[in-house]
Amino acid sequence: HWARLIELLYAAERALELVTDPEITSTNIRNKPGKPGEGVGIVEAARGTLIHHYQLDENALAKKVNLIVATTHNVPGICMSIRDAAKGLIKKGKVTDGILNMIEMAFRAYDPCFACATHFAVGHMPLEVEIYDSERRLIQKVKR
Repeated sequence: HWARLIELLYAAERALELVTDPEITSTNIRNKPGKPGEGVGIVEAARGTLIHHYQLDENALAKKVNLIVATTHNVPGICMSIRDAAKGLIKKGKVTDGILNMIEMAFRAYDPCFACATHFAVGHMPLEVEIYDSERRLIQKVKR
């Protein structure tokens, strides 16, 4: 995971540059703190709808932050895709080869914001599938 370390180092260095940049911190640009405020932003991103809601105090410090990310909106679809993949691969309680890969591909199609989504090759993500019968009794666990 050296690439992550390099990305993290760059991000830290860049953040330091930005917080000391006179163009960003100048009084000509930054609003002076005054009264508390609130703002909501909604944008359609590559993975889906992203909602940010901020409440600021009189010093312009965030007192409440609510982020609703795309994965939140995608959970029902992700669950249905996983269920459908499992139904197609499990017949009479028998698990076919490749079930973990197929289930993994079902949720990766939604690009959920899992740290491993871009850093694990398909078939290498730690994954466990529990199979239950119609009485909700656990009959098998498959994991890698």
